[in-house]
Amino acid sequence: MKRQTRRHLTLLTAAALAFGGLTATAQATPAAPAGGDPTLTDVYIWATDVNLRQQPSVSAPRLAVRSQYWLDAVCQTQGDTVTDPDVGTNNWWTAVQEFSGSDIAFVNNLYLRGGQKIEGVPDC
Repeated sequence: MKRQTRRHLTLLTAAALAFGGLTATAQATPAAPAGGDPTLTDVYIWATDVNLRQQPSVSAPRLAVRSQYWLDAVCQTQGDTVTDPDVGTNNWWTAVQEFSGSDIAFVNNLYLRGGQKIEGVPDC
């Protein structure tokens, strides 16, 4: 009986630790800030020092630099191919705005959570 009780406690402790780990992971991404356009998909820049550009091109003027930041995705389109040895290669760019009515900038999808082409964001 003691062995069975000890085994159940071990399993419960392992489950609690696993659940705690999942909760901590879920909380690693901050909540999207208020003020965005509720009709647009929120996207998260997971990397640091990511350039937001005037067009989907690496030679386009840089409008801003953001790190681990939420934005509203307006649409996505193909543009210059970006290669990052640590992340991969992608030619999809998302047109984003910081809050409803703000200027549009483009960020390469390599640095947005969601993959090569982000589900829920329409094509431009």
